Amino acid sequence: MSTIRNVVLVHGGFVDGSGWLGVHRRLTDDGFNVKIVQNPTMSLEGDVEATRFILDGLDGPAVLVGHSYGGAVISEAGTHPAVQALVYIAAFAPDKGESVNTLIADPPPGAPVPPILPPRDGFLFLDRDKFHHSFAADLPADEAAFLADSQVPWGVGALAGAVTEPAWRHKPAFYLVATEDRMIPPPAQRAMASRAGAVTVEAIGSHAIYASQPQAVADLIRQAASR
Repeated sequence: MSTIRNVVLVHGGFVDGSGWLGVHRRLTDDGFNVKIVQNPTMSLEGDVEATRFILDGLDGPAVLVGHSYGGAVISEAGTHPAVQALVYIAAFAPDKGESVNTLIADPPPGAPVPPILPPRDGFLFLDRDKFHHSFAADLPADEAAFLADSQVPWGVGALAGAVTEPAWRHKPAFYLVATEDRMIPPPAQRAMASRAGAVTVEAIGSHAIYASQPQAVADLIRQAASR
């Protein structure tokens, strides 16, 4: 058994790559070469291009990791030849022809409704006052407030971007379900993980589980890297 040493992390909507700090620390302490994509979240095509740019610069195989909308990005970008495994962290995992819009079009009865404000000039934001409860309930209030105040505008075009050939149909997939997620319902996460044939684990945490539970996230990435 050999261990893949390269890990590429892709953030989701409304945030940037800084939320991966805890995961980065744990993996680099173990000797992994970790790169974080600062995808602009304006279009799926642009975010895939930004991810492939990072993958092109690696010197060997990689594990590609996506949180939330970043799961759509890695589903498309993961066909890159360097990618040996995919890791979804409370993430969308679209099939061919699907987009984030497709996957959120028919929420299950009783599912929490993310507090997304009406589009402004083609971009989306979360209601600041509801950010902590909906996105990051298990983070300290001051950390959640920082995330709310530093939101990255999420382009409506990114949500509409459809995957052309999902990498999870051809490569091993792993999925971490956040059991207290109020942005992507946990039943929807489990369904996407099952469809992708992913090795699935669960952890108690909010949608911001990549920041609040970095050990659980790093553990699953290590598992994906051991092949």
